[in-house]
Amino acid sequence: MKKSEEFLGLPIISITEGRELGTSKSLLIDAEHGSIAAIVIEDEDWYRGVKLLPYPSVVAIGHDAVTITSSEDILILDDAVEYEPFLDQNIRIIGTKAITKGGTIQGVVSDIFIDDNGKIAKVVLGQEADTQKEITAEEISIFGREVTIIDSAVPGKTPVQEKQQVSVQAKDAPKPAVQQPKSPKIAEPAAAVEKKEEEKTVKPEVKSSPTPGAVPVEKETPSVTASSAEDRHRRFLLGKKATKRITTDNGIVIVEEGADITEEVLQKAKLANKFIDLSMNVK
Repeated sequence: MKKSEEFLGLPIISITEGRELGTSKSLLIDAEHGSIAAIVIEDEDWYRGVKLLPYPSVVAIGHDAVTITSSEDILILDDAVEYEPFLDQNIRIIGTKAITKGGTIQGVVSDIFIDDNGKIAKVVLGQEADTQKEITAEEISIFGREVTIIDSAVPGKTPVQEKQQVSVQAKDAPKPAVQQPKSPKIAEPAAAVEKKEEEKTVKPEVKSSPTPGAVPVEKETPSVTASSAEDRHRRFLLGKKATKRITTDNGIVIVEEGADITEEVLQKAKLANKFIDLSMNVK
């Protein structure tokens, strides 16, 4: 888990091209899902328009750099239409007032914490360390442009009353059309039963398999986890050879120069925070 400030001012490094592609300037917030949609990049051509790095394309965010697989992962605005709503909303979170549903100001958001999947885990209220208060994402109902809304009981209603109100609303909601008791069914032949059981096991597989030209059941959002990008990068490194000796800060050897990159080497590098160093020294 990292503070938002730890994401900013870092160079963007392509580990397959050995290029520095710019600097992380700010975070693009997906307020609806409470996550980071993309990282806004500033480079030598900043005057030509906004450039975005979708968060799922990030391989790692280290102490010294943000690594990506290729420069092709960076999008110009013309190619990032799906991110335009986030740019229009311009949600910053930091600097907004935190107010409960009951109308009580809890403070001003001074920082946010982001987990490894790009989800906003919690926000920090207040500037002074001894008076700061942390609010978890589960306690927040809305990340607004000017106000962050915190879940709380509404004045004049106890939690029991609120639950009763929800129950009444559910009771008054339209009921399913089929409510009558079903008449006993005649036993079906064993062959028909076996066929239905077979269909039940097959249907989920057909539904989940991508079909060319078909419309997906669930539309993925830019807030998807970055694990797929990391898996692709791990597969890219496996089998390659180290071009130099990589060690931990304590001098323990992670991999010798010329040795093969294995799953064990990748795990050691990740635990020792040497994944970026290893990525940039393979062939």
